[in-house]
Amino acid sequence: MRMSGRAAIQGLWAKVLSSGAWFEPEPPLPTLVSGGLGLTSTPPRDGAGARAQVVRRQADGSWLRVIDQPEFRRP
Repeated sequence: MRMSGRAAIQGLWAKVLSSGAWFEPEPPLPTLVSGGLGLTSTPPRDGAGARAQVVRRQADGSWLRVIDQPEFRRP
């Protein structure tokens, strides 16, 4: 059975966190905002790949993540 929505996100993160994935903080590049959209990114320390997030401003002023492209690394 294929999950979607909140259940799929919770299932994915449960699997990632139980796998021992390791996250190393990296300094972000400046956030770009245009109207109700924002783009954040961080340069990878190893110079490979990319990390980017696109967010959309909600009616209440909060931001909702639309696209999240993380990279994971095992310790």
